[in-house]
Amino acid sequence: MSLAPKDEHEAQIQFALERGIPAILSVIGTQKLTFPDDAYDLIHCARCRVHWDAQGGKPLLELNRILRPGGFFIWSATPVYRHDDRHRSVWNAMVNLTESMCWKAVARSVDSNRIGFVIYQKPVSYSCYKNREENTPPLCDGKNNLNSSWHVPLSNCISRLPTDSKGNLHSWPAPWPQRLSSKPPSLPPDSEEAFNKDTTHWYALVSDVYVGGLAINWSSVRNVMDMNASYGGFAAALIDQPLWVMNVVPIDAPDTLSIIFDRGLIGMYHDWCESFNTYPRTYDLLHSSFLLSDVTQRCDIADVAVEMDRILRPGGYVLVQDTLEMINKLKPVLHSLQWSTNIYHDQFLVGKKGFWRPTGGET
Repeated sequence: MSLAPKDEHEAQIQFALERGIPAILSVIGTQKLTFPDDAYDLIHCARCRVHWDAQGGKPLLELNRILRPGGFFIWSATPVYRHDDRHRSVWNAMVNLTESMCWKAVARSVDSNRIGFVIYQKPVSYSCYKNREENTPPLCDGKNNLNSSWHVPLSNCISRLPTDSKGNLHSWPAPWPQRLSSKPPSLPPDSEEAFNKDTTHWYALVSDVYVGGLAINWSSVRNVMDMNASYGGFAAALIDQPLWVMNVVPIDAPDTLSIIFDRGLIGMYHDWCESFNTYPRTYDLLHSSFLLSDVTQRCDIADVAVEMDRILRPGGYVLVQDTLEMINKLKPVLHSLQWSTNIYHDQFLVGKKGFWRPTGGET
């Protein structure tokens, strides 16, 4: 996942999405990133201007939160390879902070262009934390609750390592591509049957209905969003297609995002009564499975449809599986946006966004 702010670098996230690369608008500032704990195997930051030691190290503690135990952080920035007083001061602050967090510097080098980098590794056990001379920064009190990174300020503590229901530390997921279909380490034991049923369901539905059975030209699709991803079964069923899927877990749905990351997929939390952090016209297909009935209890269906219209490119598709009642509510809203629609089997709506724009006399 690539992320960057909308700043002096302008539209680099838009450029990434136009190349078919997963990316979102985001910034490490005052709030947590919209990812679960222990999500990423590797984090890379080149030409970083982030002050990692600011606010007592909160920005780097946030990276520690989303980095899997044993995962790596690759940092390439001028303090790594320049040795004047200003850069040396920043480097020394980074050394002190990473050592206090028990991160191990496993490599430091300079390439042929004299650009340097350092690679840190997050610990896989509590042994280093217990042996620190000072408990600073402290360990967090415990694992946080449902979707705990949505609109939550950065914390000043070290997130605890993930454990199963018996208190055993999680193992590293299986190698790719086995991790896509194997049991995710974060899957609760009582959810294993539901997970397997979800995987089987989506493989059958995608192969029997979605690909070839609907009016969708899949060869034109690169950037896909699953607006209600659950266990990520829809994305897993599309793994052989030349596309990628942004798996969105709504904030009022069961928190399955860690399971999605364990499978080697990517995603984020979101509230569909708010705008999504992306540029207009950046996705080729939006998929919604029984999402709208819940969302429209809190906001108007027209607001959700307008946001879908904003982030979908002209010629792109919306694929909605829902009750016929909800489909009949959505259909006229899409028509008002000059979309074409088709309904299949009384539960699937395929909408296609056109190239319509208002003329000079229309408002």
